[in-house]
Amino acid sequence: MSHRNIRIALESRLAAMSPSVAIAGENTNYLPVPGTPYQRSNLLPATPNNPIVGPQFYRELGIYQVSLCYPLNNGPSAAETRAELVRTQFKRGTTLTNGGYTITIDQTPTIASGFVDGDRWVVPVSIPYWANIFI
Repeated sequence: MSHRNIRIALESRLAAMSPSVAIAGENTNYLPVPGTPYQRSNLLPATPNNPIVGPQFYRELGIYQVSLCYPLNNGPSAAETRAELVRTQFKRGTTLTNGGYTITIDQTPTIASGFVDGDRWVVPVSIPYWANIFI
């Protein structure tokens, strides 16, 4: 249940950004509109951390990956601008809550080099998170 709540909190924060850009979530039937930017959203959980001995607590760790998909051959500027906005929206120290869970962005998001994917210029933004889970 913790992954679901973490995903909802992170996706809600992404959806609240202005200006809005369509989001292609995992396992959804999203069809990109030619010539229009969109962003892919993926939750990449890592191995949980057990910072204390005992079964009552563990820490979920992971990366929230936002891939900015912009029309090809228009230069990198628009995608880079959006990447900086995403970085600001999920700045280090941001806390989100959903379903009784608090999700913390513990590092500044990483903006990776762009690459070509079909008819898109894609700029990945990796957002590290953790959430303490009490059982």
